[in-house]
Amino acid sequence: MSDQHIQHIQLAEESIQKQTTTLNLGPTHPATHGIFENVLEIDGEKVLSATQRLGYIHRAFEKIAERRPFGQIQPLTDRLNYCSAPINNIGWQLTVEKLLGLTMPKRVDYLRVIMMELARIADHLICNSVVAVDTGALTPFTYVFQVRERIYEIYESICGARLTTNIGRIGGFERNFNEDTWNKLSKLMELLPKALTEFETLLNRNRIFMDRCIDAGPISAERALNYGFTGPNLRATGVDYDVRVHTPYCSYEDFQFDIPVGSRGDVYDRYMVRNGEMWQSISIINQAIDKLKDLDPSVYHADVPAYYLPEKKDVYTKMEALIYHFKIVMGEIDIQAGEVYQAVEGGNGELGYYLISDGGRAPFRLHFRRPCFIYYQAYPEMIKDGLLSDAVITLSSLNVIAGELDA
Repeated sequence: MSDQHIQHIQLAEESIQKQTTTLNLGPTHPATHGIFENVLEIDGEKVLSATQRLGYIHRAFEKIAERRPFGQIQPLTDRLNYCSAPINNIGWQLTVEKLLGLTMPKRVDYLRVIMMELARIADHLICNSVVAVDTGALTPFTYVFQVRERIYEIYESICGARLTTNIGRIGGFERNFNEDTWNKLSKLMELLPKALTEFETLLNRNRIFMDRCIDAGPISAERALNYGFTGPNLRATGVDYDVRVHTPYCSYEDFQFDIPVGSRGDVYDRYMVRNGEMWQSISIINQAIDKLKDLDPSVYHADVPAYYLPEKKDVYTKMEALIYHFKIVMGEIDIQAGEVYQAVEGGNGELGYYLISDGGRAPFRLHFRRPCFIYYQAYPEMIKDGLLSDAVITLSSLNVIAGELDA
């Protein structure tokens, strides 16, 4: 047999050997162009490796903040985790208040707690219902979105916005909660336990859902800590770290609540931890409502005229209020020099603001600690050697918000 014939036989044998496939995992949301790409190498349905690319939406939040007055930076925070924007807003307010050494009235703290826990519930409803969709269950998704809509109506009654809320101000809220807000909140607190119970009944012990989620996309507590995980994704591995307990803010030390934890760190544990946290949020909100009954209902901001916008009627009638209004709006208030880090327990984990002020009218440097940016880096490791279908629900259970992957 000639060498040429031998070469042809070898080529034929190589062509029929098992080969892998390169797959661009998708489709993804059209707004994630360039920032949210995963290229998988798969052998049939098995994921052999994943190449992850973090791009940019070219918003440059942190650099924009260095050219803005402190009060005008807050709308930028909405665009981080836009599924729970009030937490982002209040985190920024707390950061500046910490730098200024301001102390908020208890009523402001409790009102903020209510808003943050509502935002946490809205965030977790999105994540867990999307996990259900990715396992083939659409009904829970459409059902809980009706509940989420009621939360957005409460946002709207307070600040006029729904998704990117820009809620509150440095020093408190821009207006007091009105009767409509309290009525909507009261009805929601009656509905939430029933709705969440029905949601859990549909999924928690559903054999198909459990088989799809248990042991999918696992990560150990040690690896999660090494990556810098926080929030529900860390607690699902069994680590009970929660910023609200570890470093209390907004008077969270006044509340009694548990920290749900898992053990395997898989999709099912992440789902269960978020469900547990929604129940705890309901309890915290009810406690806050009870505590507010003993406080002056007219208080909704601190007495800090140099940093908090005066009421419009005072601006029209009092020279001092007009001066403060002009200086705050035009960004002519110098903030004292200092360096602070303030963290809050965001929907996805520790959301931190590292602020350096040189005594000017804008930050000298500002860095956002975005939890999604940190734990998304573990995604290739979590899906390696798993099934392609597991890669989809693992991504959903991590609740990666693209707005936190860019800065």
